[in-house]
Amino acid sequence: MENTKRHKPADIRFDDRLVIQWKDGVTHRIPYLPLRDACPCAACVDELSGQKTLDPATIPPDIHLKRADYVGNYALRLHWSDGHGTGLYTFRSLRQLGEQTGQMEN
Repeated sequence: MENTKRHKPADIRFDDRLVIQWKDGVTHRIPYLPLRDACPCAACVDELSGQKTLDPATIPPDIHLKRADYVGNYALRLHWSDGHGTGLYTFRSLRQLGEQTGQMEN
């Protein structure tokens, strides 16, 4: 059985990156550029093929979050400074992205 604490945030903060402290005690600091690049919405990923359509070169280097909204108990909707705001980032996907790109603290 998978440890469900791995995918449940205890605290979420925004400074120069997204900071998520997970209930299992791990903290990830995910930079905004790879976070925006990982947007899972239909405008950034082809719905049929799953192929990424977002060109990373089109993301402004100074991208930052304007706002974040909780979606139920499973995701965040992130609103970006480039006007994009349709992607739902599940906590599971944020954990995976944090393990790939973020600084990890215990």
